[in-house]
Amino acid sequence: MVLDDDYLPIEPIQKYLHYLDSVGRSPNTIQTYAHNLKLFWEFLRDSKLNWLEIDLEQLSNFIHWLRNPNSGVLSIEPQVSKRSEKTINHCLTTICGFYEFQERIGATEGVDAYRYQLQPGRKYKSFLHHISKGKEVKTRLLKIKEPKTFSGCLTPEQVNTFVEACNILRDKFLIRLLYETGLRIGEALGLRHEDMVTGKNNEIHVVPRLDNVNYVRAKSGVERTVHVSKELMQWYSAYLIDEYPEDIDCDFVFVVIKAPAKGEVGTPLTYKTVDSLFRRLSKKTGIKVNPHLLRHTHATELIRAGWDMSYIQKRLGHADIQTTVNTYIHLSDEDMIEEYKKYLAQQEKTE
Repeated sequence: MVLDDDYLPIEPIQKYLHYLDSVGRSPNTIQTYAHNLKLFWEFLRDSKLNWLEIDLEQLSNFIHWLRNPNSGVLSIEPQVSKRSEKTINHCLTTICGFYEFQERIGATEGVDAYRYQLQPGRKYKSFLHHISKGKEVKTRLLKIKEPKTFSGCLTPEQVNTFVEACNILRDKFLIRLLYETGLRIGEALGLRHEDMVTGKNNEIHVVPRLDNVNYVRAKSGVERTVHVSKELMQWYSAYLIDEYPEDIDCDFVFVVIKAPAKGEVGTPLTYKTVDSLFRRLSKKTGIKVNPHLLRHTHATELIRAGWDMSYIQKRLGHADIQTTVNTYIHLSDEDMIEEYKKYLAQQEKTE
């Protein structure tokens, strides 16, 4: 909920957030959108603007407002932007979506922040791309260029160091699970015991659910099966036998196993708890790790092992293979050297 200066809900924002909830957006996503709209309303207040009368030029001023670390202060020296390009683009996406919704319900004429153009060049072309290549697509006019950054990947030794730094089996199992499956953290925290299938085919079923009491969601909304190793299931078994609380009314895999407050034991883990865990472990080991970095590492290892991109797409749960190509192909100098050595060896054989 976003409140104005009189501590009253801002009606147009609440309508939009209610719409997002109705169409099944995750609570985490809605919270992020609410924060972005709060920033936009602060900009409107500082600029003395009415949200119903915003045009493209004023919306571009919002970019400057987000960047400026000291609003209303002019500095003669270069200043570091308060927010990254990615964060600013996400804010713009939220605001454009907000105005699109308001235009559809007739509250405003909207903001003409889009243009239509032929499909730009893409790295990956589908089998039937020639059918739609002449079709115009909608692109946003206001979008700043984001620097291409490599989030990095962990080595197996670093992952082991991170696991060994954990004090309890639950946390060790969680890290091994994220590393060996590439699951999103929301998918992992939403797992139930019925999703863990052991035996001849060790596999994990990722099932989208809307009733998770810890407000986690499986992002793709599509059920999939992820095959895992026997060793990972042994970690799961050890966690169940040695640590999982007895006599609790909860079927979540990852739960609170000890807590200072009575009654919290057995409740499902939350995003906040896992974020706190990774911060502590990063400080303890000196290795900066977040749950999504383990997903990146898993995907990169599959690519280096020669997996076809379509298989990686299905394992990671991407709706579009282009997302897999753009996000998870990380080639280091060592990768290039190894490929070049293979090329030279192949050349020698042909000669």
